[in-house]
Amino acid sequence: MVDDNELERLRDIAGPAPGGEAKGRALAAAMQAFDLDEKFSTATQGSPAGLRLTERARMLWRDIMQRKLIATPAITALVALPIAGYAAFEMLKEQPPLIGGNGTVTETLADKPAAQKPAPEQPAINEPLAAAPAKEKKIDADAETRANSQTAPAAPKPATEVDGLLKQEAAPQAKRALQPAARADQAPASSAAAIPASPPAMADSKLMVQPAPMPSDQMQLQEENRDRIETFKTNPVHETAQDPVSTFSIDVDTASYSFVRRSVKEGSLPDPDTVRVEEMINYFPYDWKGPDSAATPFNSTVTVMPTPWNEHTKLMHVAIKGFDVKPAEQPKANLVFLIDVSGSMDEPDKLPLLKSAFRLLVSKLKPDDTVSIVTYAGNARTVLMPTKAAEKQKILAAIDNLAPGGSTAGEEGIREAYKLAQQSFVKDGVNRVMLATDGDFNVGQTDDNDLKRLIEKERKTGVFLSVFGFGRGNLNDQMMQTIAQNGNGTAAYIDTLAEAQKVLVEDASSTLFPIAKDVKIQVEFNPAKVSEYRLVGYETRALKREDFNNDRVDAGDIGSGHSVTAVYEITPKGSGGEQVDPLRYGQAKVDNGGVANADEYAFVKIRYKLPDENVSKLITTPVTAANEVKSFDAAGTDQRFSIAVAAFGQKLRDEDQTANFSYDRIAEIANAARGADPFGYRAEFLSLVRLASSLDGNK
Repeated sequence: MVDDNELERLRDIAGPAPGGEAKGRALAAAMQAFDLDEKFSTATQGSPAGLRLTERARMLWRDIMQRKLIATPAITALVALPIAGYAAFEMLKEQPPLIGGNGTVTETLADKPAAQKPAPEQPAINEPLAAAPAKEKKIDADAETRANSQTAPAAPKPATEVDGLLKQEAAPQAKRALQPAARADQAPASSAAAIPASPPAMADSKLMVQPAPMPSDQMQLQEENRDRIETFKTNPVHETAQDPVSTFSIDVDTASYSFVRRSVKEGSLPDPDTVRVEEMINYFPYDWKGPDSAATPFNSTVTVMPTPWNEHTKLMHVAIKGFDVKPAEQPKANLVFLIDVSGSMDEPDKLPLLKSAFRLLVSKLKPDDTVSIVTYAGNARTVLMPTKAAEKQKILAAIDNLAPGGSTAGEEGIREAYKLAQQSFVKDGVNRVMLATDGDFNVGQTDDNDLKRLIEKERKTGVFLSVFGFGRGNLNDQMMQTIAQNGNGTAAYIDTLAEAQKVLVEDASSTLFPIAKDVKIQVEFNPAKVSEYRLVGYETRALKREDFNNDRVDAGDIGSGHSVTAVYEITPKGSGGEQVDPLRYGQAKVDNGGVANADEYAFVKIRYKLPDENVSKLITTPVTAANEVKSFDAAGTDQRFSIAVAAFGQKLRDEDQTANFSYDRIAEIANAARGADPFGYRAEFLSLVRLASSLDGNK
């Protein structure tokens, strides 16, 4: 037995110091184990939760090639190789490919890591641990240098195997998309030199791929949008002494408000060029005072009030109300539904919504009214000859059977619709083509000016034209505005069934039954009372001064019961021409300070034609202190609400005049002037103001 005391003595004895050879063997074994640990992945086998990297790459290629993302040739070329390179690098990093004796890839990537055979010429330090016990040798100062030289990779070669990897992992469409791109094996030598050295695990692989994630600050993939919107500049401020007369065509279109509403509800502020302030104002019904009889088709009301966003200016509010024709007195209607059934209409908010909308309209018609249906895709065809509305089921069945497909021969469809309208023309009645489309004309006449000339020619026959836009991403708003304004009709944008109900049912009288056409407004400001003025909106409806008295110049139309509102911002303080009326304030008088009618702010003139006449009539209204209210709150409810809408439209267009006027103040004015709101339009407006405030950073 061993004495306990001896054990205690042995415990206290210090062990001998290790020799140099022992240290060398230990260091060599450690380095060998380190290399082996780097060479063989210890990652857990099996697929992790979620999509594999290859599947994510396939999904991205699919979205690009299906045009859900912008995939122009330039962007496809730019995106293709970085995505492929990044995917290949990440997969190889997790699971190295099987390397054969000649150093080439002999097996495709798989979920399960494959065993690797060492190349015969590989140094012992790269052999498996069990087959290569550490060799005893002296470790000197150059040992680390020799070890590094054995594992250093050769100069990187062009990534010729990238194409092979893409064949395994990418869809056929992706390979085609790569053709115009700059391929890796075509890159200049200088680009290869820029690739950093590969990690040790990839030293023997010829597949050298540089990880290149997409730079978000240089390239942003986004949903494709081919909407065509007319660009225009905001009306400038005019100096009254130099330019005292303002002339424009009235506008009762409402398309802009609906388009703005859809943008805001989808979480983005609208493009400023989609915001036509006059269309936003005129979207709402107002209780302006109308005429007492049909002999005078409309009445005008002018109010001057302080400007809520500028204490140094005033607003001149011009309101026009059309005579409201009673249903029993409404003339017979001859309607031709011209419906776009091209492939671009194959979206839930296009043809399906369109069909539901026109079903609502059919239910509003009287039994003696006539309906025809013309469709167009690759060509135009008549799917329903003139049919009395009493045969409601026949009309609805024709609507229900519409299906999308083909190109868009819109010009041919317009010609066919006008031809059909002429065949069933109703004398002293309403003859109207009702075009429903996303505006994508790509067959026949597609130029806006050519279409304008076609519409101008056809309107002389007494057939009017209205346009109803559907959908987004392909909407040709510019073309719709052109043909509606020149076809003696209106333009509306239908984004929901509720909007279809408003336009085609609640506003059916004003949409279908005109009481006046070619309505123009001309305002002459008194330089003795007004130093500056600007018209809010109506930029796309501006007319030349001499156009006011020219009955050949087309202008807007007013339907039964329709209201039109125009707003001028004036800064309180003539001239004449050979082709225009002499200035009202041009004659000096001694008893009134040297200026004729010096007590007036302005003189408003309105020209119009009755629907079946070609000679215009004139209505005039002087604007004096009798039209003025002392405070903004003293103005009527409808006046104040319309001003809130005008402020909101200017705010969305980012105009200077309302830059410091907050959304909260707009909402405050609108809420105080909400009044009777049977259909909830004004409540919805308040919601839009709050949403826009959040999207715009509460400015």
